[in-house]
Amino acid sequence: MEKIKPGKYFELTYKLFRVNPDGSETLVHEVEADDPDCGILGVTPGFVPSLEEAVDGLAAGDTFDFTATPERAFGPYDKEEIIALPRERFLIDGKFDARMFAPGSLVPLMTSDGYRIDGTVLELRPDEVVLDFNHPLAKDTVHYTGTVTLVRDPSEEELRPAGRCGCGCHCSDDGCGCSDDSCGCSGKNDDNNSCGCSQCH
Repeated sequence: MEKIKPGKYFELTYKLFRVNPDGSETLVHEVEADDPDCGILGVTPGFVPSLEEAVDGLAAGDTFDFTATPERAFGPYDKEEIIALPRERFLIDGKFDARMFAPGSLVPLMTSDGYRIDGTVLELRPDEVVLDFNHPLAKDTVHYTGTVTLVRDPSEEELRPAGRCGCGCHCSDDGCGCSDDSCGCSGKNDDNNSCGCSQCH
């Protein structure tokens, strides 16, 4: 039976919980069998380090259950990730839609490396939009429980970096994305969500 190791393609289902200060847990994301999380160990960028470590060496049908501190999950909260950008960058057909960029909205942007990231609108200023690019689970301890559903060699197409958001969540023909809007990652054009990703927000 094939096991996950560097260079192997794998698929996962899991539940992701935020561990609250009182020790209780809140389910923030669930990956189900009809839309598994996927990646290539050591190749797909941005996977949560502790998630990669937990699945390394597992075979299809094996389970994992672990808790990760912020340093091994989505990182501490960084005030440097709060950035003010000029409103003109967000014009659509020459107009600025204040409802689309209302405080609390998730705004997808592309990094210089070609990764899609989401910023949460904190404030609208006369000439600027203030965005928070911290992952919504930054500073949180998290708990994963899940199952490896598939392990195999990757195809040539899967080895190509183009079309992947690098987030380690829900891969499909149009990139990576997630189906739960509770934590913030977006890889598909119609989703603004998150799960196992540390890079894609």
